[in-house]
Amino acid sequence: MKTKLRLLLIALVAAHISFAQKKPNVIVILADDLGYADLGCYGSEIPTPNLDKLAQNGVRLTSFYNTARCCPTRAALLTGVYSHQAGIGYMMDDKGVDHPGYRGHLNDKSVTIAEVMKSAGYFTAMTGKWHVGQAAGTVPWKRGFDRSLNAAAGGFYYGAGKNAKLFLNGEELANDSDKLPKNWYTTDLWTDFGLRFIDEAVTEKKPFMLYLAHNAPHFPLQAPEEDIAKFRGKYLKGWEKLRQERYEKQIKLGLIDPSWKLPPINPNVPKWESLSEQHRKQYDDMMAIYAAVIYRLDKSIGDLVEGLKKRGVFDDTVILFVSDNGGNAEPGIEGKYDGDKPGDAQSNIFLGQGWAEAACTPFWAYKHHTHEGGISSPGIISWPNGIPASRNGKFEKQPAHIIDIMATLVDLGGAKYPTTFAGQAIQPLEGTSLKPAFTGKPINRKNPIFWEHEGNRALRDGKWKLVAEKTEKWQLYDVEKDRTELHNQIDKQPELAKKLIAKYEEWYKRVGAEEFDKTFKWFYDYDRAKQEAVTGN
Repeated sequence: MKTKLRLLLIALVAAHISFAQKKPNVIVILADDLGYADLGCYGSEIPTPNLDKLAQNGVRLTSFYNTARCCPTRAALLTGVYSHQAGIGYMMDDKGVDHPGYRGHLNDKSVTIAEVMKSAGYFTAMTGKWHVGQAAGTVPWKRGFDRSLNAAAGGFYYGAGKNAKLFLNGEELANDSDKLPKNWYTTDLWTDFGLRFIDEAVTEKKPFMLYLAHNAPHFPLQAPEEDIAKFRGKYLKGWEKLRQERYEKQIKLGLIDPSWKLPPINPNVPKWESLSEQHRKQYDDMMAIYAAVIYRLDKSIGDLVEGLKKRGVFDDTVILFVSDNGGNAEPGIEGKYDGDKPGDAQSNIFLGQGWAEAACTPFWAYKHHTHEGGISSPGIISWPNGIPASRNGKFEKQPAHIIDIMATLVDLGGAKYPTTFAGQAIQPLEGTSLKPAFTGKPINRKNPIFWEHEGNRALRDGKWKLVAEKTEKWQLYDVEKDRTELHNQIDKQPELAKKLIAKYEEWYKRVGAEEFDKTFKWFYDYDRAKQEAVTGN
């Protein structure tokens, strides 16, 4: 009996060691235009039970950062270097060979997460929005992905959409192709094909890496009418009240420090009470459509998790969920509300600036900008077999950035980041592995985190953040005490500011950033609006 027990124990230990050495599967989920406060577990009233559950049984990052814009964030996520280094310092415009940071597509001096993880034995797949240079020939099936179902740049949810064009492993599909479900909706479609690709990996007995790049909740906001109806009428309270409610929930959750005061709402946003009844009803409908898009995004992630569980691979799958920029205030106060049936495949709905204030709670600014509202994202990490139960539901305050995803995947998969690839010298990694944070250990970041987009710029080094819009002078904030950026310390810390500015200027030159050639104040004078909000002058 003792011998049998001993053999059983040895077998169990051996199985545990074998399991511990197994490479985990990895799924990176990127939402599009999702604000910091748009999920239930980050302060929202929108029901997101599936993402909330991942957060409750995993770790929430309170200071996860993106690049403030869609294409640059995708470039940095895919390559682990800053977007300028990858060739997408702005958007898809190619400024020519004399401007290597602005070619509008991934360059050959960078490698993708698919190319690196494939070399480590992973089955690599992606579904969703690509948006890193398909028109220039940079496509997922030529950058390491074994399988892909992608849209070149998004811009639709339904097959009937005017920009609806899909590519399955490089083959362009007709919208009514028999390879696609009938009446497909992208948010569901990306998950459907993601699971199909995972089935191939399971059959081949390979660990898998899936990059799932949603176009939700990016405009044109579209969702099934039955989902929109769930929310219609719930936003007649207005954006000021919604923002305040989200702020109070964030404090109650423990997500933010109650000493971080909520900045006054941008003075260019009209007071809700000043709007006509007709406009209130219209704005309520716009927010209801946005909420429905997020609700469906969460449902699709629930479907993904259920699919992983049915296949017996959920417990050893790392899921990283983030967003590509802050909430979207384009094209200004009015937003867009076009179409006979707002929210359907033929309509064109933009959220607008008032609701974007609530999406980015409790921070300043939105997408495009390097103040916290533009660059802060939800960050959820789930890994049942890798994150200790004692960490479940915990907040991780160490700052993390989209460039860290490559380094994290390399660490998780036992991969080797190359110095050369396909005959080209490859730039060194800029990011830092986040894996130590899974278990509450220090990340040990060696360098500050940097930003530049449209002349808006920032640096974060420990608790200090240097930031300025294109139209502003440098400001300095202690973001541990004042993450809502209300108390500029630059006059009190001139020597520190000087050192940080020098670091920024060195980075700016090193990555090939260039001065933005437009005075792009967008839909409001940011500097004036901020000063009025803070000082009342």
